[in-house]
Amino acid sequence: MTYGGSNQPRPSRNERREAAREKARILREEQKKRERRNKVLIQGGIIVAVVAVAALIGVLIFQNVQPDGPGPQNMASDGIVLTAGEDGGIVAVETPALAAGATPTSTVPDESGEVANIVMYIDYLCPFCGQFEATNSDSLRTMVESGAATLEVHPIAILSNKSAGTRYSDRAANAAACVADSSPDSFFDFNAILFENQPEEGTEGLTNDELKALADEAGVSSVSTIEQCIDDEQFKSWLRDATNRALTEPVPNSEVPSITGTPTVLVNGQQYGGSLEDPQEFQAFVLQATSATFNDSEATPTPTPTPAQ
Repeated sequence: MTYGGSNQPRPSRNERREAAREKARILREEQKKRERRNKVLIQGGIIVAVVAVAALIGVLIFQNVQPDGPGPQNMASDGIVLTAGEDGGIVAVETPALAAGATPTSTVPDESGEVANIVMYIDYLCPFCGQFEATNSDSLRTMVESGAATLEVHPIAILSNKSAGTRYSDRAANAAACVADSSPDSFFDFNAILFENQPEEGTEGLTNDELKALADEAGVSSVSTIEQCIDDEQFKSWLRDATNRALTEPVPNSEVPSITGTPTVLVNGQQYGGSLEDPQEFQAFVLQATSATFNDSEATPTPTPTPAQ
């Protein structure tokens, strides 16, 4: 009987067994090749990942161990001093940059009793600072431009953890230091614009690009330098040290032992504790503090009696 199809004889049982073994061997060899190939790929991937992690760790270590740079120019006292310009407007008192680790040089106040020396310690996220600024910015500008007052502004960062992880206090204060360093005569306007656009405490705050846009709006010079300074947080280490000094050391030219909150506002060494919403109250305080200095400077010493003949 025939079954059709191939005339080849039916493989024997042994031949079928050998064919199955050969096929199994080939499959095992292919599986081993795949396993070796996968092992190489996995090892290569692990090596690449390790190298990437090592590079990242190296960058972070470098950033953390690199020496602190100098502070901003025009802030040798940890604050920038603003005064009346010869041709009107407000200009900064220029000072050299504070070297890393150096002790700040306290500002020498005008003790004639004719000028109010106003000093402010502020945090750009502090809502009370924003309130004080909104109430008194115009009168501060008028007093400084007229020569009736000087204004010394100390940006510090004490609300770093109040901006959803973005460290807005630090970045805004660094941006202010960047302006003080490269375009100091624009500082008053930039300071005012920062408060006009102040974010709410607890939010992410402004981005670096938004801070750069505000600097441009304030009319700063050296725009590219300031933008790079903002992106690099160039004065991060100085800001950390300046904030620590403010919180732990006596406030120069006053009897205040340290800064305990913002805003801290002093006029001729006397701390203002009045309303943040009444401009007349602050102006009255400025007049009172200046008059007190004037009276002290004009005090006539008691004459020494002349011995009788």
